Order: sequence, then C-alpha cells, then structure tokens
Amino acid sequence: MDEKSTSSHQRLLVFLLMVLIFGVFMIQYACPRSSECRMLHQLGAWFTLGGKRGTHIGESESQDGLQKDPYIAEDGALARFVPRFNFTKPDLNRVVDFNIKGDDVIVFLHIQKTGGTTFGRHLVRNIQLERPCECHAGQKKCTCLRPGKKETWLFSRFSTGWSCGLHADWTELTRCVPSRMDSRETQKNQPSRNYYYITILRDPVSRYLSEWRHVQRGATWKASLHMCDGRSPTVSELPGCYSGDDWSGCSLQEFMDCPYNLASNRQTRMLADLSLVGCYNVSTMSEDERWPVLLDSAKRNLKGMAFFGLTEYQRKTQYLFERTFNLQFIAPFTQLNGTRASSVEVPPEAQERIRRLNRWDVELYDYARDLFLQRFQVARQQEHRQAREQRQQERRRLRGRFSQKQGRRLKPTETARPTGVETEEQQREMAAEDSVESEVLFPDWWDVDENSTMEDYIGNVEQW
Repeated sequence: MDEKSTSSHQRLLVFLLMVLIFGVFMIQYACPRSSECRMLHQLGAWFTLGGKRGTHIGESESQDGLQKDPYIAEDGALARFVPRFNFTKPDLNRVVDFNIKGDDVIVFLHIQKTGGTTFGRHLVRNIQLERPCECHAGQKKCTCLRPGKKETWLFSRFSTGWSCGLHADWTELTRCVPSRMDSRETQKNQPSRNYYYITILRDPVSRYLSEWRHVQRGATWKASLHMCDGRSPTVSELPGCYSGDDWSGCSLQEFMDCPYNLASNRQTRMLADLSLVGCYNVSTMSEDERWPVLLDSAKRNLKGMAFFGLTEYQRKTQYLFERTFNLQFIAPFTQLNGTRASSVEVPPEAQERIRRLNRWDVELYDYARDLFLQRFQVARQQEHRQAREQRQQERRRLRGRFSQKQGRRLKPTETARPTGVETEEQQREMAAEDSVESEVLFPDWWDVDENSTMEDYIGNVEQW
C-alpha cells in the first residue's frame, strides 16, 4: 500500500513539473520581453538547456535579462549595417560648438508627418538647461531664452511659432530666419550668429500614408506660403487637388491620383533649394531634369545640416543630438512603432505605387539612413575609445603611485619587480587594451591610432 502511494506521488510530481515547464515556455511566447513579465522570463531562463540564454546577433543582455545597450535594433532591421556611401571624416564627425549663452540659434525644419511635433516638444520641454524653457498650460508656444538674456536660442514651432510660414521649407527658412531674428533684437549692432539647422526624416511610404490619413481627417496646410525668390506660387504653378474647404474623406486612390499633390517627394522638395529649378514654375525644365537637381540639392543641404534624425531610430536620434550639441535630454526618447498609418492595410500593389510616386524621397531616405548610421557608428566608437583611454590613464596613475611607494622601500641598487597585485586576468586585460590591431586596411581617413581596436571596430559596425 505504501509502495503504491509513493509511486502515485512520484507520478503526480512529474506531471506537475512538466506542466510548470510547459507553462513557463508558453508565457515566454505570450509575454514580450519588453513588457512587465521580466521575472517570468528569468524563471524561463532557468529551464533552458544548460541554463544559457539564447542570444542573437545585435542582441545584448545583462545577467538579469534586461538589455544592456539602449540602441539595439530599434526597427528590427538586420543585425549588421553595411555602408553604401562614402563620406569624409568631417561628414561623420558632426559636433558643433553650440553656444547657448552667445548668439547661436538652432533652427528646426519641420517636415509634415515625420514625428516633428514630438521632437519639437522634446526641444522645449525635455532638455536639461541652465534656464529651461517656460511652458504654460493652454499656450502653444514656450519661451526659450538664453541665460541672462532676453533672446531666444531656438527657432521652432513651439518657441517662435510659424514665423516664416506654416511648415516652412529650406528655401524659405534660410532666407527668412536671419531677418526674423534680427527684427527681434533691440541692439543697434546686430550680432553675427551661427544658425544650426536640424530636421527629422521618415520612411517615405510610411510618411506618405500618414499624410493621407491626416488629410482624410480634414487637415490642410492652406496657410503655407511656399515662398521662393520673393513670392508665393500662382494658382497655375501650384494647382489644388480639391475644390472644397478640405479633402476630408478622400480615398487613397484619389490621394495618389492627384498630380499636384505635394505629399509626393515632400522631403526632397522641402530640403532642396527650389530657386535652382525656377521654384514652382515647372515650365523652366522637364521633370527628368528638375528632380535630379532637387535631389542633389537636398542631399547636399542634409549633409551640411548640424543634425538630422530619423523617426525609425528614436534612441539613436537622441544620442546623436546630445553628442552634436553637447546637450542632454531629461527623459529618453520612446520608439513608437504603432501609428494610424501602420494600422492601415495597404495592398502590395498600392505600396509599390506609393514608392514610385516617392522615388526621389526613397533615394533621399536611403542616403540619409546610410549617413545617419555611419555617424552613429563613428560616435559610438569614439565614445568607447575615450572610455578606454580614461581607464588606461587611471591604471597608469595607480601604477605610478604604487611604484613610488615601492621605490621608497628599495635600496638605490635594487630595481622594482612586478608587484604581483594584479591577477593574471587583469594583466591580460591591460595588455589587450594597450595593444592596437592594425593589420586590417582602413579607409584613408580612418586613423588607426585615433580609433579603437579591431574588436571594438567590428562591434561598432554592427547595427545597435
């Protein structure tokens, strides 16, 4: 009787254990890692073979299952990023000497439906400043003044308003901002300012769909001036797509069919110098001549900007802005992949047509993404190298102190021997950090002596 009871208990325990293991694995599938179920994931890790967690290329976790690096694969892209464009060292090492106490001004070029509203709020509400912007409930604009002065350091929607027109583009801002800033000054001798232009770009298909949904809900940008060469375009130069007060309720087909829709290739047009192609007068040259000129101009202006970010890479955008301007945000940016546009089911053929309609924006975005990720890689590599140099300097300082103490105890004829304080592992680590691998060929501008080891280089060319 006892033997039967013991056997039954053993079978019950085995069954319960199997149910527990099965439940843990099911929880891991049902509960994403980024949610509040980390304790359950930790429990599930104990049941994996050998107690080892699965790691993937581009994924880095600490012992408690949390991500160590906040810049890991924000868009779910491939773990490795392979550069397609060649940029010079100054193009990639983008750090400006922004003097908020002087006369420098940051100018935000806000392109529609790129997440610019969120980024604009970060600029006025989320930066650590000696004199924070004053934002009051119910007011659309904040007051962003320099420390000790009654002058603004930020030209944007939420600081100065649409002073150069609703969603003013590169052509408008570069001609309007200096005069607007000078008109705000009370000094007789106007200062010589540095204007640092910044912007945010977005995947063209997602941006186009987002603009369509925005227009479908009744939004218009009728107040936009589209100033170029001193005047706004005529009705014949820029016809409308609808006759009523707005275009609410329009279908995607109708939105795509309008040949005058400024949503197509909006990012390229807003970043280019339109005076190069006769502004909005399309009779000056053919489309095949016009758009390559605009694309080259947009690329040139984008590369020359102090900073630009990408909607699909929020944390990297935050990191590069902070490094470029030596300003720190209070709260981290959040990557939101769910938008109204992403919730729309668009057939593949419609998506392909949107890509064709925005072919110049697609080229511009590929160029921008490549430049953006290369800048991020170089910045991270420099950060790692600086941290390693600081560790090396600290170790040399500690070694020097210890050697001095040892030297006082030695006779003049004696020489100091290895202290033996460091463990073998520490000695190997210090030896590895003091060495620089140089057997791999780098581009001409890539100074091996100024960069990290080959191991760090390989680590940095991976897309975080």
